[in-house]
Amino acid sequence: MSSSNVTELTADLVRIDSVNPDLVPEGAGEEEIARFVAGWLEGAGLEVETEELGPGRFNVVGIARGSGDGRSLLLNAHMDTVGVAGMEAPFEPRVEDGRLYGRGAYDMKASLAAIMLAGAQAVEAGLRGDVIVTAVCDEEVGSIGSEAVAARYEADAAIVSEPTEERLAVAHRGFAWFEVETAGTAAHGSRPDLGEDAIVRMGHVLVRLEALDATLRERPPHRFLGWGSAHASLIEGGTELSTYPSRCLLRGERRTLPGEAKAHIENEARQLLAGLQGSARVTFFREPFEVEEDEEIVSLLSRHAGGPEVIGVPYWADSALFAAAGIPTVVFGPKGEGAHAAVEWVDVASAQRCAEIYTAIAADFCA
Repeated sequence: MSSSNVTELTADLVRIDSVNPDLVPEGAGEEEIARFVAGWLEGAGLEVETEELGPGRFNVVGIARGSGDGRSLLLNAHMDTVGVAGMEAPFEPRVEDGRLYGRGAYDMKASLAAIMLAGAQAVEAGLRGDVIVTAVCDEEVGSIGSEAVAARYEADAAIVSEPTEERLAVAHRGFAWFEVETAGTAAHGSRPDLGEDAIVRMGHVLVRLEALDATLRERPPHRFLGWGSAHASLIEGGTELSTYPSRCLLRGERRTLPGEAKAHIENEARQLLAGLQGSARVTFFREPFEVEEDEEIVSLLSRHAGGPEVIGVPYWADSALFAAAGIPTVVFGPKGEGAHAAVEWVDVASAQRCAEIYTAIAADFCA
């Protein structure tokens, strides 16, 4: 497995526009890149299935089928990227000083290339167990791709290849989006006897939200993740200057730690509104993630990667979906910089090492 293979495959992937259309309305989605990945995996000898989860939104799953009686390993990477505003030639990959530049190079097409190459190597190795290469859509928004994979495929362990600077991530925060709406009574600004100000009432909610965030930071920190957090994201209300507003809507986010369930966050949202007219609800929830360090996949990755630093990462990843499906999961990927930024690059040598590590773990775990 040569470095040029990782470089060339990553460059081929970067050339394909796969901007998530739920982030950027004119985004291309994953159809073209899914066709490329499916064709490449088929050419490498994997059994390939392509699934359309929505218009232009595709998953590709390639299985290096084992001979039987072996354990299965799932390798995961997403095909979608964020937008390209402010970038110069985002789909024209270039290599300079060992760095490959372009949109998605770091987040996470080099990782995708690495797991594809590991899948190809598994075919040649003739393992007993299956190596399942999952190239998924929509990680940058709703993760419908990995959600579908976790519901359909079983595995004995999984590696999510998000970039971690070659550190071994065993935990990450979850998140919840919530809405709190305060109610008032619309009236002419000259009639304070009739009007009730929903925006002023929201002031009480904001003070409570600030207090909640402070309380979270006073709790004992998680050993890898520190503290949970809560913040206001968007607020709207009112119709015109001389009218009492009848409603005010706050949208916020709560970053959660392992052990914090959806019901707990729903109760926090209700407490923000306590004593006020209105409503409170959690609109979207993703579980936090943590894997025990004595799990075999953790030990194997640590050994094959040369004893990397064990960490938690602040961002959410699809690892939580596989863990929730009962699959012991770790997060490990290459070095680089510029995820979601105007200048994005991946360290080519690091991506090469990751491909070799994934290949070695598959040979060990699935043999």
